[in-house]
Amino acid sequence: MKILITGGGGFLGFKLARALLARGTLDGQSIAGITLLDGAFPAQLPQDARLKAVTGDVSDPKVIAGVCAADTAAVFHLAAVVSGAAEADFDLGMRVNLKGSKLLLEHLRKCAQPPKLVFTSSVAAFGGDLPPVLDDRTIATPQTSYGTQKVIGEYLVNDYSRKGFIDGRSLRLPTIVVRAGKPNAAASSFASGIIREPLNGVVSECPVGLDTGVWLLSPRRVIEAFIHACELPASAWAPGRVVNLPGITRSVAQMVEALKKVAGAKAAARVVYKGEARIQAIVRTWPVQFETPRALAMGFRADADLETLIRDYIADEHILVA
Repeated sequence: MKILITGGGGFLGFKLARALLARGTLDGQSIAGITLLDGAFPAQLPQDARLKAVTGDVSDPKVIAGVCAADTAAVFHLAAVVSGAAEADFDLGMRVNLKGSKLLLEHLRKCAQPPKLVFTSSVAAFGGDLPPVLDDRTIATPQTSYGTQKVIGEYLVNDYSRKGFIDGRSLRLPTIVVRAGKPNAAASSFASGIIREPLNGVVSECPVGLDTGVWLLSPRRVIEAFIHACELPASAWAPGRVVNLPGITRSVAQMVEALKKVAGAKAAARVVYKGEARIQAIVRTWPVQFETPRALAMGFRADADLETLIRDYIADEHILVA
């Protein structure tokens, strides 16, 4: 089996590649090769003959033509301009998030057999006048360019699947916490920062209020979800090919309290509050409370609690708590 991961140099794409290499199989088949596509890659790529890294832009036709081999069997489309950057630069978001997705889908039509495609969407699909608790019947009404681009991507995946060009499945991701590395341009970056930076002995400036709620999922659970989504049969996705992933809802105050329980008062004291109107305006459009019976019935899982999520991050990233 040949696999393509767009955004393969990013935190989740790279983590997914390592998980697939370790397990050696996907969908009951041996993994013959994994192609990673991204604009940049970590300095240390795994030394594995099955792994190929291609530096390029997902919206470049020549690049996409070069990575979409005719025998590609599975694709994880993670490449995207993140929420804050897509809102700040409309043209960039449209080029990468929309043109890039459409270009990829067009090239996948040329595969010998319809490949499975896992598309990472977002709870930014929702916004506006929402019910207190969202469920599988809630209509997507995005209030940001990023959310709009993701919803259009969902519709494209649905239609290309309906036509038999691909076997697509879209996952609406909660905010992923804790992301390793450095802060990025995502409006949700603060949610990882208020845990990651204090654990490293660094002050974290939180741009939103203590009462701000966030729908959360850990890297462990989301990588598990990517693989599970790919391995589910097409029949499991009827009648629709989009699912809201399970998560847990926590406020900023609760996140800091969990950090205190795991790493102590000194770590929690490194979180300081510095309001940023631009981030607050984006984040306040996002939903916080979900019921996800369909995802749970399909076998997707949420994290048990926030303290476990933080301890898993410390273990996975080999963090020496400062």
